[in-house]
Amino acid sequence: MIKQVKEFIDKRMTMIKLIFVFSVLIFVVRQLAKIIREVNGDQFKAVLASQSKGALIIMLVVGFISILPMLVYDYSIVQFLPTKFSPKYIVRSGWVVNTFTNLLGFGGLLGASLRAHFYGKGATRKQILYAISKVALFLISGLSLLCLVSLIMIFGFGIGTTFAQYWIWLLGGAVYFPGVMIFTKVTDSQFFSDLSTKQELVMTAGSFLEWGSALGFFVLIGYLMKLPVDLRLVVPIFVVANVAGVVSMIPGGLGSFDIFVIIGLGFIGVARSDALVWILLYRLFYYLLPFIVGTGLFIHDTGTKLNSFLDDLPRLLIQRIAQVFLTGFMYFSGIMMLLFATVPNLVIVNKLYVKLLPYSIFFVSHIMNIVVAFLLIGLASGIWTRTRRAFMPTVFVLILSIFNTWFNEAFTWRMILLFVIILITLWLSRAVLYRERMANSWGVLLFNSSIFIVTFVIYTLIGIAANKKSPLHFDKAYLFPSAGAWFVGFIGLIIALLVLVGINAYLTAGHPEWLTQRFNADRVKAVIDKFGGNEDSHLAFLRDKQIYFYTVDGEDKVFFMYKKIADKLLIMGEPVGDQAKFSVSIDDFVKEADKSDLKLVFYEINEELTMSLHETGFDFIKTGEDGLVDLDEFTLAGKRHRGERALMHKFDREGYQFEILQPPFSDELMKTLKQISDEWLDNKAEKGFSLGFFDDYYLQQAPITVMKDSRGKIVAFANLMPDGNKITTSIDLMRSSADAPSGIMDGILINLYETSHDKGYKYFDLGMSPFSNVGTSRFSFTQERIVHLIYQYGYKLYSFEGLRSYKDKYVDKWESKYIAYYRRSGLVYAVLQIILVVNQPRNKKPAGLAKALWYIMDANQPK
Repeated sequence: MIKQVKEFIDKRMTMIKLIFVFSVLIFVVRQLAKIIREVNGDQFKAVLASQSKGALIIMLVVGFISILPMLVYDYSIVQFLPTKFSPKYIVRSGWVVNTFTNLLGFGGLLGASLRAHFYGKGATRKQILYAISKVALFLISGLSLLCLVSLIMIFGFGIGTTFAQYWIWLLGGAVYFPGVMIFTKVTDSQFFSDLSTKQELVMTAGSFLEWGSALGFFVLIGYLMKLPVDLRLVVPIFVVANVAGVVSMIPGGLGSFDIFVIIGLGFIGVARSDALVWILLYRLFYYLLPFIVGTGLFIHDTGTKLNSFLDDLPRLLIQRIAQVFLTGFMYFSGIMMLLFATVPNLVIVNKLYVKLLPYSIFFVSHIMNIVVAFLLIGLASGIWTRTRRAFMPTVFVLILSIFNTWFNEAFTWRMILLFVIILITLWLSRAVLYRERMANSWGVLLFNSSIFIVTFVIYTLIGIAANKKSPLHFDKAYLFPSAGAWFVGFIGLIIALLVLVGINAYLTAGHPEWLTQRFNADRVKAVIDKFGGNEDSHLAFLRDKQIYFYTVDGEDKVFFMYKKIADKLLIMGEPVGDQAKFSVSIDDFVKEADKSDLKLVFYEINEELTMSLHETGFDFIKTGEDGLVDLDEFTLAGKRHRGERALMHKFDREGYQFEILQPPFSDELMKTLKQISDEWLDNKAEKGFSLGFFDDYYLQQAPITVMKDSRGKIVAFANLMPDGNKITTSIDLMRSSADAPSGIMDGILINLYETSHDKGYKYFDLGMSPFSNVGTSRFSFTQERIVHLIYQYGYKLYSFEGLRSYKDKYVDKWESKYIAYYRRSGLVYAVLQIILVVNQPRNKKPAGLAKALWYIMDANQPK
């Protein structure tokens, strides 16, 4: 049965350790809460207010230094154990153990359990117990030596004779050290066999330094309080009080130590109120604050184990929460500062604002308030988008704010505590900031710009209202005290705008190498020739899109055609290349784009790819439907195409001829085609991206079909778009001259259907009807209905090509096409950006709102 119990424990040792650690943590938190409850809040504030800032800083630093000698115990323990631990690990673990035992229990079960927890790896229970017990013997040897020092001071030099009555306490403590040394030497036991005199002296020296540091720190506090007492007399008081604390077995000597110190200080003329302040400062800087740091380290250690147990999920969650909290604080502080800078007399009488003000940053300087506000808002964008380069400027601004608050008349410890929390949050967030740069998303740009515009408008209106001749009239109580004060703020706003623009330029600077690569026709053709293309692959030769190649062992396997707009990479159609590599190539592209805060949006993709992307974090919406003509089924016979049959007979009678011309094409032919194209366009702007436009290089890449009249003059043409797989073919540009008869395009299409079928093609692609049948049902999702409205409005503005009504007479099969967008992106923004890209004029500069939008999109475009 014992063996079964042992096996049961061994199998569940990880869980048992976690339960133990959490039990300790709960105990620690409860004790900490108890201590905090015992501290009178008003008394604590009065104590801090009575001390200078410099004195408090000295106490803080020396208090932490005074803890360091305790680490000698931990270095001594690991010498008795078989496992080697790094100095960093010993310092971190030792700090936790010693600050916990210092406050919650001297050398008792808690300290032994924690040391077993931290140093038990690779050691047996017997080895751990022996190591801890050996060190425990010397924990109060330093106090014993101080008892001897106190006896010599009292009875040898007459210092502190008032405390001679406590000689029995001091003598009892003084005999402990020599007693332990003699006992370890005369006892013939295996327990002391590996305990050398050197080790004993090292542990004794460490103990003496521990107790001596505590004594020195206690005396230093009295010195900094500038109390008119002989500080030498404090030595026996402190020693006797600690002996009483050890004997009482109360954690940290709470109560017994305090009573002896208060009584003893009273004997040398220290008022009780001053003695309470003295003890309170000692408890705060020697016990409580180091303990809080130790608790943080303990939580970190526990969290590391729990994080490993839960596959890194807690760490990611905490870091994400810290990042969101930090971003919120920076925006909150920036807005609070702007309100104070814009309408100071209005907000200072607002109760909610006054309550929130202590949790924000504040500068006395009017200009600094405005500039730092927009500095925070600009950097908050970088923190929110997880940009690495936003970290150091944010640290600088927060530290500047802390120093400003420290030397400000409005200084409060609550504000300093808030800043410390913010710095800790920033430290926790640093691992989340992995991106190399920030991309300007429309959402962030709109929000930040709105803050500036609203601030500027309100501030300007207030300045106008302050003028006596102004038609605007506000309550003078809400205005600035003088025109000069308002003008200073106005200058601050101009500076703030420059700061905001500068921060944005800093965060968005630089582009990855793949985003600036020039079009390489040889690489594109090599992929299409080896793996085949698709219905859109020929659009690569328009050269209005950039190409991202997925390469394995130096060989291009897949490429994507895309265009950058704001923080989106709008990808035209499905990937081109080795279909077996589509999934891994998309993952690779997503990761590379994410480093620069760029998000992929796939446009006009099929259902199979859409479902695959949906499984990897993309949402989708139907874009429209792609019309395919089944060439095996197409015939002019029958009722369906009797109109087209009559049209073809007419062309035959009038001598029109269909011909397919092969590249390369002569300059004379290209000049003729250009003239036909210009007539067809009639000064209208050409579009690009998903549609072709007249470009010599592009048209030279594939055959061109033409229709000639009876005189041999070309009156219409269309360029072919082979898919590289002999499955689907299509045309892109369809242009006719002013002399062309009605229906000439149908003549080209019908001839192509027959010719393509003879060449072995299965389908002829008539292209997509954008947003066809999307959001038309009353049961459609809200976003789909919004997209439908955008389509209707966009149709009026841009006249989407390829209406379904024209294609229906030929199409045998409609295939759904989709937009796949990153799940955390706004669909409405994505669709608007798609419409802007698809309908971007090729030969006409945008104006008005469109010009502003294109400026935003192209401001950081790679050239």
